[in-house]
Amino acid sequence: MEREHRMKELERRPNAWALTPLVVFLLTYLVVSIAAGDFYKMPITVAFVISSVVAIAISKGGKLSNRVEQFCRGAANSNIMLMVLIFILAGAFAQTAKAMGAIDATVNLAMTILPSNLLASGLFLASCFISLSVGTSVGTIVALAPVAVGIADKSGMPDALMLGVVVSGAMFGDNLSFISDTTIVATRTQGCQMSDKFKVNIRIALPIAILTGLVYIIEGSGAANSYVPASVEWSKVLPYMVVLVTAVCGVNVMLVLLIGIVLSGVVGLWTGSFDIWGWNSSMGSGIMSMGELIIVTLLAGGMLEMIRYNGGIDWIIQKLTARIRSTKGAEASIAALVSFANLCTANNTIALIMAGPIAKDIADRFDVDPRRSASLLDIFSCSVQGIIPYGAQLLMAAGLGQASPIEIMRYLYYPYLLGAGALLAILLGYPRKYAPHEAGSAK
Repeated sequence: MEREHRMKELERRPNAWALTPLVVFLLTYLVVSIAAGDFYKMPITVAFVISSVVAIAISKGGKLSNRVEQFCRGAANSNIMLMVLIFILAGAFAQTAKAMGAIDATVNLAMTILPSNLLASGLFLASCFISLSVGTSVGTIVALAPVAVGIADKSGMPDALMLGVVVSGAMFGDNLSFISDTTIVATRTQGCQMSDKFKVNIRIALPIAILTGLVYIIEGSGAANSYVPASVEWSKVLPYMVVLVTAVCGVNVMLVLLIGIVLSGVVGLWTGSFDIWGWNSSMGSGIMSMGELIIVTLLAGGMLEMIRYNGGIDWIIQKLTARIRSTKGAEASIAALVSFANLCTANNTIALIMAGPIAKDIADRFDVDPRRSASLLDIFSCSVQGIIPYGAQLLMAAGLGQASPIEIMRYLYYPYLLGAGALLAILLGYPRKYAPHEAGSAK
């Protein structure tokens, strides 16, 4: 009992040294890739192995076996394992749909409806609508990433651009949807209604989304006009339509993917696209294609758990809350708090659960409207989640699109602009209806 109590005390103690593995990862992956001028020179799996070794090596917890066990508990976290299962099903669905011809058929439908210069902005609008309806960015990316790559190949636009379009739209809905985990956690921790938080949030997010759509119109203006789409094979479009409709209706994402796999297989058998063994082969190769993504997810889960366990996040919280003197400072601290928590956990829902109670205390002390603090928490958690190369959203998009997360980051205009717009809102006290007069000190 005494040993367990001592270990819990150690776990709670703030420690800047605990952030070393994250620094090692960023240096190993981002800096090396940028210096080499090639984002494929340093595999992300290798970068995570190196940072994970560092995390275990510097960790508290006694014997090596104990530290490894702690790392494994992080990797086997229920949220991590749920992501792994989704990745497996997503790989099987994407490859089955591709082998059956669903992607080509859906691309032909999109290119028949939209002019070439509006393909990027049209896909962004579709991604915004779907994510707002389903409340999950990962589910939106699973549904649209293969279509985005197909459109890119036919129109001559970069794959990374179209994947960035999908991720950007997915984060719009993740931030605003009433059924999003982030909305639920943000409003519950701050003690306000979801509808009230939405009214504050939409005033910041909607202008940013409109601006992003205009940017994507400019980006998509170079799309090739020479491609003539073939006639639409509606039977092959059906699996994607069913997946989108069931997702919008709020069906669990894993059940949605299972429905997509079965329906794609049935249509493929009916149209002669493959036989039963071809279907099995497609599912197998799709699952195997997710191997790197699954490895990265497990390693990231273990590494980030070691950072939390050793007091890295507690150290950040301590530093951010030590010198708050005003309402704007309090709002900036709330934004920084959830951003750093998200950076260290790679999961915006978990980051909100950790930062929410502390943000509530800050908001109460400095007269920050709970609707505003909830909005800021949700905005910055989604903004950071949408741009970190080891987050589920970018890893999923990169895995389904066979692109580097760093390449996709170049085109993530919405998360970047959302974060910048929210910072500007803090500085200007916008929207003024929900921004109190500046407080000189804490209550």
